[in-house]
Amino acid sequence: MGLADFLRHKGIQKFTREALLKMEPETAHRATINALKYGLAPKGEPDPQSLSTELCGLKLPNPVGMAAGFDKNAEVPGPLARVGFGFVEVGTVTPRAQTGNPTPRLFRIPEAMGVVNRLGFNNEGHAAAFERLADRDRSLVIGVNVGANKDSEDFVADYVLGVRAFSPIADYLTANISSPNTPGLRNLQSDEALTRLLGAITETRAAQPRQTPVFLKIAPDLTEPEMDGIARVVLESGIDGLIVSNTTLSREPVAGMANAGETGGLSGRPLFALATQRLAQMRQRVGPEFPIIGVGGIHSGKSAVAKFEAGANAVQLYSALVYGGLEMIDEIKAGLAQAVAERGLTSVAGLTGTAIDDWALGRATH
Repeated sequence: MGLADFLRHKGIQKFTREALLKMEPETAHRATINALKYGLAPKGEPDPQSLSTELCGLKLPNPVGMAAGFDKNAEVPGPLARVGFGFVEVGTVTPRAQTGNPTPRLFRIPEAMGVVNRLGFNNEGHAAAFERLADRDRSLVIGVNVGANKDSEDFVADYVLGVRAFSPIADYLTANISSPNTPGLRNLQSDEALTRLLGAITETRAAQPRQTPVFLKIAPDLTEPEMDGIARVVLESGIDGLIVSNTTLSREPVAGMANAGETGGLSGRPLFALATQRLAQMRQRVGPEFPIIGVGGIHSGKSAVAKFEAGANAVQLYSALVYGGLEMIDEIKAGLAQAVAERGLTSVAGLTGTAIDDWALGRATH
């Protein structure tokens, strides 16, 4: 058995995960990226046909995607697909490289399977990500999450640059206006600012050779009137879908726990209930046909099923992998396939929207 085969073996995955959890969080993240680069991660199980689905005309072998934030610089989308993700979203990428916020800026809350980050869009910029994606495997579905530089005088102009840069090579684009770690960014969720932003994005896209689907990623920390406004603007804008949701500023689920007081966005399992409720509430507002990717707190097959029941057409995860490892992807897909079979469905798409009202009213559990 060679080194790569040894490191892929299920028997040492727990050891590897425990070793990573003993490292400083950003160091552990870099180690995971390097392991993927060198082919040291486990290869995912083949996907059953029941998990294949379609999103904005994109054919997905399974509906479980890697959320933005993990592969910020488009270093390992291919290896992530081999691990078992049905699609991969890279970024957030800003026009110019930036270092992000001072370290330490990433904190674990182990007892709740939570993570707090205040990274601040640290990335190498458009040019570096574009160069890595230029010769990408076209059989993989890869989205690019675009954002604004912290010191930009015009956030909207930065998103326009992102659409221009990545429309030729991305399968879809995501406008990330919901990170809490770039001052003023979430203000773009207000009606007037969002109308201007999405108008500029769709106008720019219309001038490109490829009409790449565009998603908008929103925060979970929204009031009902704010969601009303976002839904109205989004449906009038001509963009293609929503991603619900980003991290939360709330600390209610982790009050009193170590690192809960750190500034930044909370993700992982503690985010699940809030993000899933917001997903269902946005589904009520945009109707049954508008594509939504559900993200926030998925940590098991059952929680992934719940995202679909709340109205998702596909899902993404990231933070739970800190605690469950990359092998969690197979467990989540197995849970989805089992739910499809037990309910007598032919496709995972049949799970979508079967418990929207319960989740929207906070009555559902998982």
